[in-house]
Amino acid sequence: MMRVIKGGICAVEGVKASGACEENYGVGLIHYPGSTAAAVFTTNQVQAAPIKVTREALKNGTISVVVANSGNANCYTGKQGLQDAREMADQVAISLQLPTSEVAVASTGIIGRKMPMDTIQALIKDALHRLDHSPQASHNAAEAIMTTDTYPKEYALETTLQNGEKVRLGGVTKGSGMIAPRMATMLCFLATDLEASPEELEASLKLAVDKSFNMLDVDRDVSTNDTVILLARPGRGKLDGKFQAALDELCIQLARMMARDGEGATKYMEVTVQGAKTLNDARKAAKAVVGSSLVKTALHGADPNWGRIVAAVGYSGAAMDPDRISVSLASGQRRVDIVRQGEVLAHQGAGELELAESIMEEEEVLVGINLDQGEYKATAFGCDLSQDYVRINSEYST
Repeated sequence: MMRVIKGGICAVEGVKASGACEENYGVGLIHYPGSTAAAVFTTNQVQAAPIKVTREALKNGTISVVVANSGNANCYTGKQGLQDAREMADQVAISLQLPTSEVAVASTGIIGRKMPMDTIQALIKDALHRLDHSPQASHNAAEAIMTTDTYPKEYALETTLQNGEKVRLGGVTKGSGMIAPRMATMLCFLATDLEASPEELEASLKLAVDKSFNMLDVDRDVSTNDTVILLARPGRGKLDGKFQAALDELCIQLARMMARDGEGATKYMEVTVQGAKTLNDARKAAKAVVGSSLVKTALHGADPNWGRIVAAVGYSGAAMDPDRISVSLASGQRRVDIVRQGEVLAHQGAGELELAESIMEEEEVLVGINLDQGEYKATAFGCDLSQDYVRINSEYST
């Protein structure tokens, strides 16, 4: 049985966290001594200095602490940026009496500016003194890594393995803009008290990310700093389907939080494609719709524009037949078919159109698409595109 619990990443026994903030900068720490680790990173060819440092640390499969800063991405900063990321790791390692090779580093913020190391080092020192195992500590860490986020994002679950053993999973994340499939401008730190090897964690994390963060789209831009790290107790052989389902759910819930908090967003959108010929087709079609600027603006304007939805499916690359596709809209307990087997139902004067327009006014809209091509299904997460998105990003670095 799976159940939601309180505490964020500190719901996992043995995990300490903290956060420290000053004006436009913050530092969050996650401390889980001697944990095995796996990670996934951005696919952007331009990658931030902290990603390079963390890749090196992951080679031994053990990460005891993550240090993450907000306010500066430490990306496209040359040799000095790499030195700064290593200095962050060194400072934490010395204070906690750990090898530097057990420290992961992550950064988020403005690209191309040198790190304000005096400020960051002072915040690291402050955060080190605040390390604690408590729900508030998890909240502080989630808050410290925010950039344009409007609220901290954390979640935790408990599940029972097939052998009857109970395990916990918790996580914190940040992300609001520069978010597209292939992850997002996101930092995400996850922990579990399950015993697992780095290889087992890597395989499990990839499956979870493909269902969650890789199905998330706010603005189709791919960040330079995306990092997801999963920490566990040393061991092997206990990871099973129940754990995988819980990790999937944890990541999906965190992805939904980021979609709801998209920059300038006023509405949340979830697109589920079923009846696809392959899983890849289902994912491609769902991501095409949730990422379409025309669909996003229609959502913002409460326009049930089935033409834009069908067009996005058409260019997604998924196998489809315009005469067999069906489209529905739903919110809460209300649902309406607007296209059925290629026939438009929500035409002018029809009751379906009136209901569709009413549903599109809601803050959460679920788009259902049936391709009638096979048995595969996928869900993507996103939001509307508003005037505030333009304002936020036009003013971001000034």
